[in-house]
Amino acid sequence: MTDDERLPQPATTEIDLVTVLHALGDPVRIRLLTSYADGAEHSCDPRHLGLDHLHKSTVSHHMRVLREAGVTTTRVAGRNRYVSLRRTDLDARFPGLLDALLTATRPAAD
Repeated sequence: MTDDERLPQPATTEIDLVTVLHALGDPVRIRLLTSYADGAEHSCDPRHLGLDHLHKSTVSHHMRVLREAGVTTTRVAGRNRYVSLRRTDLDARFPGLLDALLTATRPAAD
């Protein structure tokens, strides 16, 4: 995949912890993180992400914040956009961070 097929995002070495944590400090973006954690590419359609209660432009804003922080990458295919988690890059920069965040977002067992 060429860089032309990706929307702008920081290089792995430029991903900043404070920026990542700030980006993930919103409940909608945490919800997106849990969706993206399956390792697959996801369309930007709010209905496919369980966010159909939000306006499409709001979901797009949250996706942009995650991408610009280095949490996700967005592949362009014609008029479509596909988002995936930059797990390898984040694990290289901040080992264990994603696992800790994803564990913390799971519902507590009774």
